[in-house]
Amino acid sequence: MLGGVCVHKSHGLDGHSDADVLCHALADALLGAIGEPDIGHWFPPTDPACAGICSLRIVEKAVELLHAKGGKVANADCTLIAEAPRILPHVPMMKEALAPILGVAPGRVGIKATTNEKLGSLGREEGMAAFATVCVLLPE
Repeated sequence: MLGGVCVHKSHGLDGHSDADVLCHALADALLGAIGEPDIGHWFPPTDPACAGICSLRIVEKAVELLHAKGGKVANADCTLIAEAPRILPHVPMMKEALAPILGVAPGRVGIKATTNEKLGSLGREEGMAAFATVCVLLPE
């Protein structure tokens, strides 16, 4: 799962949740923007109830916490670093999955991908990384 979309049926990342690194980066960006602890605080890997959880639920929780502080999302920008799979064909579906949760139009969700040029563990396809930045509007 990446960005709430199944991009490959036979390969995936290992994790306590569904290991959607894009959603995790996005949720952590939202939580950081409002001064909250990271997703491990809200969804501890030691909690059996969180095992296999859909990472879209993690993003939803971060947005709920933002709304509780009177805030809203203006836009989001995400970058995946991976040698495979190809991300571009899945970007429209990812935007469609994430935009309603964020409360923005799909055009306000940026999703990009790059490779690590075969360098290091990411280049050897041993994992994947994601970065996210969000602009949130909060009351004074």
